[in-house]
Amino acid sequence: MTKPIKLAVLISGGGTTLQNFLDKIETGELKASVETVIASNPKAYGLERAKSHNIPVHVVRRKDYGSVEEFSHANFDLIDRSGADLVCMAGYLKLLRIPEKYDGRVMNIHPALIPSFCGLNFFGHVVHQAAIDYGVKVSGCTVHFVNSRYDNGPIIVQRTCAVEDGDTAETLAARVFREECIAYPQAIRLFHAGRLRIEGRRVIVT
Repeated sequence: MTKPIKLAVLISGGGTTLQNFLDKIETGELKASVETVIASNPKAYGLERAKSHNIPVHVVRRKDYGSVEEFSHANFDLIDRSGADLVCMAGYLKLLRIPEKYDGRVMNIHPALIPSFCGLNFFGHVVHQAAIDYGVKVSGCTVHFVNSRYDNGPIIVQRTCAVEDGDTAETLAARVFREECIAYPQAIRLFHAGRLRIEGRRVIVT
C-alpha cells in the first residue's frame, strides 16, 4: 500500500490553501501528511491552523537574511530536516532559489491562467482586479512547478471559471478559489503517483 506523501507547506498569510490540504487529508481525498509549515510572516494566520493540527511550524523572515541565497538555504534546511517529499507553496510571496535536489519537487498555485496576470507583485486580489479590468471572460488557476523566477515554472494543472458581469475582485477570488481547492490536490496526487514528467516547458501527464 502506498504511503502518504510528505508535504512541506510554505505560507505568507491566512493559510486557506493549507486548510484545504488538511480538509482533504481528513476526508481521505488526499493521501498526504503535512510535515512542517514554514511562514515568511510571523503574523500569518496559517501558523495557527498548523498548530491546531499539531504540525511543526517555523518562521523564516526575508529581512533576517542578506541575500536570496541565504534566505533560501534557511528554508530548505528546515525542509530537509522535515523529510518532505514535496514542497507546496501556498500563498507564499517570497522568491526562493531552488536547490538542484529539489528540481521538480516544488509546486506553487497562482490564481490566474499563467502566463496572464502573473509575475512580481501579482498576488491576491491584485490578480483578480487585473483580470476584471482587462475584460477577460475566463479566469482560473494554475498549479506549476517552481523555478527561481516568479510564476515561471512548467504548468501542471489549470482549471477555469467564468468572469461574470458585475464581478468584483472578491467575488471572482471566491470562484477561482473553488477551482484551486480541486486543482492543487489533483497536482499532488499526480506527483505522488509518479505520473508527471517534465520536458522543457511542458509537463507530461503519463
